[in-house]
Amino acid sequence: MTAPARTPKQRKQDTLNRLENDVDTWVSTAGDGTPYLVPLSFLWDGTSLLLATPAASPTGRNLRATGKARLGIGETRDVILVDGTVETLTPDELPEGVGDAFATKTGFDPRRLTTAYLYFRIHPQRVQAWREEDELVGRDLMRDGRWLVDD
Repeated sequence: MTAPARTPKQRKQDTLNRLENDVDTWVSTAGDGTPYLVPLSFLWDGTSLLLATPAASPTGRNLRATGKARLGIGETRDVILVDGTVETLTPDELPEGVGDAFATKTGFDPRRLTTAYLYFRIHPQRVQAWREEDELVGRDLMRDGRWLVDD
């Protein structure tokens, strides 16, 4: 039996909980007209998601070239989609403690590798969340970087 549809307020709270506690996301980018999809770990700081990937990878190149990404978090029957703008950071540009927080949460520290990695801060512009068809209406929780649902 399917759970009843959540209220917008509950859906936002569930989304924030997932952003805080989930570790991995599917990252979709496109460059030169070719879409690219890759799983990456992330750190949520309350306003943005921090990812890391090799600078020379298709994802790294696309994020720098377009400044846009789409993230998918969760399963297909409990999904969060985040469309965001991208800020590129070198390991040296990370605020103090952020690299350590990323490594602790994800179990992965790109600063220790010989491959050149960049960090990418995804600033959400649109956030959608739904489980089943009964949550399709009202699935937009954020538009233009602003939450549509109060806490």
